Amino acid sequence: MRPTKIITVNPREGQDLSVVGDNYRLLITGKETENAFAVIDMLIPPKGGPSPHAHPKFYESFYVIEGEIVVRTESQAYVAKRGSFVTIPIGGAIHSFKNETNSNVHILCIVVASGLEEFFKEIGQPVGYREFLPTLLMNEEDAASLKTIAFKHELEVFPADYFTNDKY
Repeated sequence: MRPTKIITVNPREGQDLSVVGDNYRLLITGKETENAFAVIDMLIPPKGGPSPHAHPKFYESFYVIEGEIVVRTESQAYVAKRGSFVTIPIGGAIHSFKNETNSNVHILCIVVASGLEEFFKEIGQPVGYREFLPTLLMNEEDAASLKTIAFKHELEVFPADYFTNDKY
């Protein structure tokens, strides 16, 4: 028998979380898709975006709705402008994305299979629709806690200066 009920999400529905100073609205989670995928509506303020990280067990794709982000890996940097699409493959490529402009960036993130949203729920703080909280500076204890939580969700996190330090 075919399913008859579709999933709908109204413009102000979904769970809004402040994650590293960004606003991530969980539109569809693994709970609704039998863990097949998740969709996250992301607003990234100026100078925002996550530190370098890796997730070897799922794809992460971005569609830039408004603005531009710089996506970095160990081998490349790409300026993703409005209408651009980026896919981080399964396998654990270390990557980050940053808003290096003076305006908010709006991206749609699709994760296949789901799971990243559970990490965001654990580290994020519930906020209002499109609300931003200040990015808090992490001390060593906070960084260690984040690494532990990331490991639990099969993610790795790296220092913010990972791509700019002298390791190359």
